[in-house]
Amino acid sequence: MNDPAVITEMLHTARTIAVVGMSDKPWRASHNIGKYLASHGYTVFPVNPALTEVAGLKCFPTLDAANAAAKEQTGKGIDLVDVFRASEHVPEIVDEVLRLGIPYLWLQDEVIHEEAVARARAAGVKAVQDDCIFREHTRHLD
Repeated sequence: MNDPAVITEMLHTARTIAVVGMSDKPWRASHNIGKYLASHGYTVFPVNPALTEVAGLKCFPTLDAANAAAKEQTGKGIDLVDVFRASEHVPEIVDEVLRLGIPYLWLQDEVIHEEAVARARAAGVKAVQDDCIFREHTRHLD
């Protein structure tokens, strides 16, 4: 179960977001939500190894590369990882989040991995799964 207080904290506290699986296809949710976040004051770092740019934003091949670029650009790393990948990829993403010390993890609608999310939470990462950051943002902040 997602904690509404954690969702509110994430939306208010995180400023730098890695959108893992952001697509260059304008009909995909990841493309539109990444653009939406960028237009609402968040610094967005798309992560997709197949692309070099998405929606005018430099795209990074890995979360590691995005985090390094965030540190260079903002002085600190990624605050929140927003995941648009299939659920079977979540454990490896959680491994990276833990290794990089990223405080927030958000798994979009239908992205669910109870074991990996439990591991992230046990390590102190605040996590949301099977929810849409766009929908929550419009409900909480607009």
